[in-house]
Amino acid sequence: MKHDAIEKNVGLLIVLILIAVSFGGMVEIFPLVFDKVGAKPIDGLKPLTAVQLEGRDIYMREGCAVCHTQMVRALQSETARYGHYSVAGEDVYEHPFLWGSKRTGPDLARVGGRYSDDWHRAHLADPRSVVPISNMPGFPWLFDNVLEGEYTAAKMKTLRTLGVPYTDADIEGARDAVAGFTEAEALIAYLQNLGLDMRDYAGGGR
Repeated sequence: MKHDAIEKNVGLLIVLILIAVSFGGMVEIFPLVFDKVGAKPIDGLKPLTAVQLEGRDIYMREGCAVCHTQMVRALQSETARYGHYSVAGEDVYEHPFLWGSKRTGPDLARVGGRYSDDWHRAHLADPRSVVPISNMPGFPWLFDNVLEGEYTAAKMKTLRTLGVPYTDADIEGARDAVAGFTEAEALIAYLQNLGLDMRDYAGGGR
């Protein structure tokens, strides 16, 4: 009879469903929040330099994560192409993470060092000049926009409050480190760093 009463009372049924879903969510999420293993950086993990940090922001601004993932799944077909599968410890300093969800273009988690800076410059200016079947748009304006670095130090200070180990020297020298670089150069510096910290992890990537 109690069961019938609950099923016929829509308001009560909604409340009980929300309680059940909330409890299930806490059981799944809370252990991950307090899991120290997953929050431990891999050996040798380094925070992004000032220029790479600006490059990452340009990567987000231009929507690169919409078409490129940064998460290699633990499947043979993926590790054979991209290298070691992604692990939690390599993304500890990522705020926000850029795993992505759709691959219109290839995964970029291990792209660092695979191509020269010249290749990346050509690819950003005119993708089909190096990949004829590419449907990626060109980003010629990145070569004209010059960074001043006025907000870089503030970004690093904020990230330090989230656990990224930037030093006072890193923050103090951030503006000078960035000023004068084009957005294209900063983006390429970021791309060339992707996956490098994983090279020595359990045998490393490719």
